[in-house]
Amino acid sequence: MNKSTTSAVADTPLPASASSTCSVGRTIGFATMIAICIGVVVVQGSMVSALQGIGFGGAGFLAAAAVAFLLAQCNALTFAELSLMFPRAGGTLSSYTEAALGPFPAIVAVYAGYVVVAMFGLSAELLLVDAVIGQLFPGLVPEMVVPLGILGVLAVLNILGTDVFARLQNLFTFAMVSALLLVGLSAVTGSVNPPPAELAGAIEWNWDGVLDGSFLGLVALAMWLLVGVEFVCPLIQEVRNPERNVPRAMMLSLCLIFAIFFLFCLGASLYLPLDTLTTSPLPYLDYVEAVFGKAGLIVATVMAITATCSTVNTVLAAVPRMLHGMAVNGQSFPQLKRLHPRYNTPWVAILFMAGIIALPFLLLGIDSIITLLIAASTSWLLAYMIAHLDVIVLRRRQPGLARPFRTPFYPLPQLVGILGMGYVALNNSPSPEMTQTVYSLTGVVLLIVSVIAALWVKLVMKRGLFQAEMPKG
Repeated sequence: MNKSTTSAVADTPLPASASSTCSVGRTIGFATMIAICIGVVVVQGSMVSALQGIGFGGAGFLAAAAVAFLLAQCNALTFAELSLMFPRAGGTLSSYTEAALGPFPAIVAVYAGYVVVAMFGLSAELLLVDAVIGQLFPGLVPEMVVPLGILGVLAVLNILGTDVFARLQNLFTFAMVSALLLVGLSAVTGSVNPPPAELAGAIEWNWDGVLDGSFLGLVALAMWLLVGVEFVCPLIQEVRNPERNVPRAMMLSLCLIFAIFFLFCLGASLYLPLDTLTTSPLPYLDYVEAVFGKAGLIVATVMAITATCSTVNTVLAAVPRMLHGMAVNGQSFPQLKRLHPRYNTPWVAILFMAGIIALPFLLLGIDSIITLLIAASTSWLLAYMIAHLDVIVLRRRQPGLARPFRTPFYPLPQLVGILGMGYVALNNSPSPEMTQTVYSLTGVVLLIVSVIAALWVKLVMKRGLFQAEMPKG
């Protein structure tokens, strides 16, 4: 376990064409792959989503999480097949989609699945950091200073090619998972402090919401607990035995994450009242304090902030390189392919990502966190649906391509993924009012992206919107 997501991505050759000629050492083992998958997923936002979800839906949220788990496994199968088909194309969604559907869907898929998701999801993470600091040091630290400082410092460090979290990320992931398990087990067993008797029955554990189908409105929120394991795919040239380890790592990671959050939520239902679960901006801090007292609060806070730093750092290391590769291939603005003359890092793309992450954080407040997470999840669903379609189209158009991994029971996982996530996207929140807000927020951003992408393909790339082209190399 000697190499993390960020260090591996940072070491990956930047030019898309170079990936076909450079020999990259296969240094990432199976355990590190598990740490990468879990480390990207288990963040503050997922903890908030899990606890608010159990408050909103009780048993219905557990059913929603089970549906989200099934859809996430379908996603893992699809990305395993695609990434192993094009191992020299950088393992990016733009490469798969351009080969299957053409440049317009490729551009939209990357922006929907990574740029827009980072814009909404990491803004929520920064809002959570701001709330944590405000709770620990009320009135002592000005609002927004610490989150913007974290974002700025990590952006500069990535431009300089210095990643202070790279060697410690596996340790942070292990510590975060251990903490979640410790809290969940301590809560379920009551080994530290017994659960308050007055909270017995506070959570609705009846199955009415499952039987009438209303739990499906919580699936988008539950998806946030299980999206992102495909971040391991761009590292495919550095993975040992990728044909075996890439699918196994993603699928096993999802099983571990589901089990961890199931235990975490079950314990929370014993210690937190319903109004705390559904309205507190930091329910996981309330949870830890209820189980361990004040002593556990500082540790939980430090780990929560560390998780956010690690996730922001991972995104600033990975997504700008995706944008750089797209710019090199003519799929995006040429400014994004600029490299720092000394450090050879995509500094313009890094600053671009830092700017769009900061924008919602500056414009929205702490009460927008769940809306931001559902908006990010909804946008990610669109990207996953496109990936499933890629597999189906390439099976028909390119049946002779080598496929080291073939999706079992094809095309059932892809059809389940497309139909299931399409339905979830149309029923993406616990209330009609929130659904309307999510559609407005996500729709406007994706509409702008789609218009720019269409104009770019027609006027700059001078290609058909759906003119498929196999990646070179």
